[in-house]
Amino acid sequence: MKTELKIGEGTIDLERLRSVLHPSPVRHAFVQEDGVGDGELISASVLFPIVLREEQPSVLFTQRTPHLKHHPGQISFPGGRVEPEDTSPAHTALREANEEIGLAPQHVEVVGYLPEYRTGTGYRVTPVVALVTPPFELRRDPHEVAEIFEVPLAFLLDPANIERHSSVLGGRLRNYFAMRFGDYFIWGVTAGIIVTLARAMADRSVVS
Repeated sequence: MKTELKIGEGTIDLERLRSVLHPSPVRHAFVQEDGVGDGELISASVLFPIVLREEQPSVLFTQRTPHLKHHPGQISFPGGRVEPEDTSPAHTALREANEEIGLAPQHVEVVGYLPEYRTGTGYRVTPVVALVTPPFELRRDPHEVAEIFEVPLAFLLDPANIERHSSVLGGRLRNYFAMRFGDYFIWGVTAGIIVTLARAMADRSVVS
């Protein structure tokens, strides 16, 4: 396994990357969106898949199909709600990634967890950060996934590419992060999770 990831003109030491992550899921550390109510939140997990491309690492995303009931057409990480048979947040994230895009677990190394992300739509999401080693084949579920694509990790970690927006969602004014990459508009929970990692890495001076 590589010990460094090339990011633009710098590198990321993987041990330092692990150091900004929690070694196991925690609930005492969390990020909360605007509009989170007092009711019980639904448990979910997403995979934050960093693909170890030779030229530079990238992050794998899906774009949801437009007919879905929840978050149609939005860009997201592979993931979903916890099912009774799931043994851990990592199990949920890996299962969902395999079901949604055909990513086989043998290509994935879980390296840690970001703080739980609590959403205004009623979910408590555990982000599972993982390294994905090529070559691998993907097979999207056409019911859920319209497209699979990758964005350079360096782009996502650059503060210059992070935007702040405000919109009335569900009858409430909510603030949220977003970033634009070509024709893709990444926002909401997905962008919020990316910003969580970017801030943690900046605080630890990970990029050298």
